[in-house]
Amino acid sequence: MAEVLTKTGLVSSWRGDSQRHHHRRVSTVPNTCSFVSGAGRFPSLKIKSQILRSWSSSSEFQGKKLVFRVRGLPNRFRASTGAQMSYRIGKVQKWWEKGLKPNMKEVTSAQDLVESLLNAGDKLVVVDFFSPGCGGCKALHPKICQLAEMNPDVQFLQVNYEELKSMCYSLNVHVLPFFRFYRGAHGRLCSFSCTNATIKKFKDALAKHTPDRCSLGPTMGLEERELLALSANKDLSFTYSPKPLQPANEEFATETAPSTESLLSSLIHNYEVSKERTLTTSGR
Repeated sequence: MAEVLTKTGLVSSWRGDSQRHHHRRVSTVPNTCSFVSGAGRFPSLKIKSQILRSWSSSSEFQGKKLVFRVRGLPNRFRASTGAQMSYRIGKVQKWWEKGLKPNMKEVTSAQDLVESLLNAGDKLVVVDFFSPGCGGCKALHPKICQLAEMNPDVQFLQVNYEELKSMCYSLNVHVLPFFRFYRGAHGRLCSFSCTNATIKKFKDALAKHTPDRCSLGPTMGLEERELLALSANKDLSFTYSPKPLQPANEEFATETAPSTESLLSSLIHNYEVSKERTLTTSGR
């Protein structure tokens, strides 16, 4: 009996010691663990990611949840469930969009061009026809922006030839870079083509037409034949109907306006005269 009691005591003591040792092993692992190197940061991002993967492989230990935190890492490198990385790529600015000034505007359609010229009033308007693939246009663009900054009262309109090619055809623009100057009731003042080497032509035209002046009539904008050409272009959604001229004084117009018969007779007379001159020149 004493031997049985002794064996029982040994077994119970062995179990108690085993449980105590097991309890000690478990207690050495805290619920929350922190791993910090001596310098406060790991030597490389590769080591950081390897440590995170190795410690995140098991989330439970003896039924207790373990949370691993790594101090000294930036927020963007901390491990999180379902973390996603996004890259933001900025819009690449094209060369004709660089250095634009407040008085520079890109035309989007024929209607936009006509309205921009009419709304300019007495301002000098410079219409710049360019093409993205034109080397001369690209080289000249910084100087045009500089001149626009030096002349804030001048309106610069940019027309992209590649996007508005049909409109440029109707306006008889076939050489690039090409410029047209407009102002108030005078309408078109000049038109020419110049490059970076002949920029003096542009500067001279700008100096000539920049001085302040007052128009005595409404703003003209494009010429009537240009408006008719734009409206006749089926590729453009632009309509124009010429308005008949009506004199202010109807009584004076009635007295001075020639009748249809007189107009017809004058046309016949002019035709006969021109025919006689043609026959005389040809020796008949």
